[in-house]
Amino acid sequence: MEMACPRKGFMLVGRLEEAAAKAMKWLLERKPIKSLLDWGISFSLWPVHLTTSCCGAEFAAVYDPKYDSERLGSLPFTHPRNTNVLLVEGTLTRKMARAARLVWEQMPWPKFVIAMGACAITGGIFYNSYNIVRVNQILPVDYYVPGCPPTPEAVANALIKLQEKVRKGEWKPRDIEDKKFLEELMAPHYEKARRHLELLARTQRTERA
Repeated sequence: MEMACPRKGFMLVGRLEEAAAKAMKWLLERKPIKSLLDWGISFSLWPVHLTTSCCGAEFAAVYDPKYDSERLGSLPFTHPRNTNVLLVEGTLTRKMARAARLVWEQMPWPKFVIAMGACAITGGIFYNSYNIVRVNQILPVDYYVPGCPPTPEAVANALIKLQEKVRKGEWKPRDIEDKKFLEELMAPHYEKARRHLELLARTQRTERA
C-alpha cells in the first residue's frame, strides 16, 4: 500500500507503515511539538543506577525526604527498559563494562549518562590497574559528578542541569562510534593479568627475602 501526502512540497511515498513513521518523525522535529516533547522528557528523568562502590549510599540519600528529588520528576527504577538516565557509581572492570553496555543498549532513546564519584570518573585508587575501564571510554557521558563520594546535593544538581539541557533541546542521540575498540576494551586482558600476577609474586618474594 502506498501513500502520497503533498503539503507545501512535502511528500511521503512508500509503504503505509514507513510513510507513517516518516510523518511522525517529521512532526516531532517541528519546533512547537519538539519543545513540548523536550519539556515532558525533562520532567521524566528516570534513573537506573549501576553501583560498584560506596556512592550507592549517597544515591539513595538523593531520594530520601530531606532532598526529595522526586519533586524534579526523577523516579529511580530497576529495569533499564523503563529508564532514560544511567548513573554509574564506582569503578568498572572489563567484565562490569560489558554489563554497563548491556544496560545502556536496553534503555530507550532519549537516554543520558551521569558518571558519579571519583572511581567512575578516573578509576579512583585503582586508576592504574590493568583491569579498569573508565566510564567515558564505553559510554557517552553527559555529566560528571566529582567527589568521594559526591554529596546528595551535587547529584541533585546534576539532574537539574540535565533537565535544563533537555528542556532547551540541547541534546542529540550519541554513542561510542568505534565499536571495534569498544569490544577490545571490554574483552578480558589475560596478558596484562599474567604480567600483573608475576610482578605481584616477585614483590612478595622480595619482601620475604
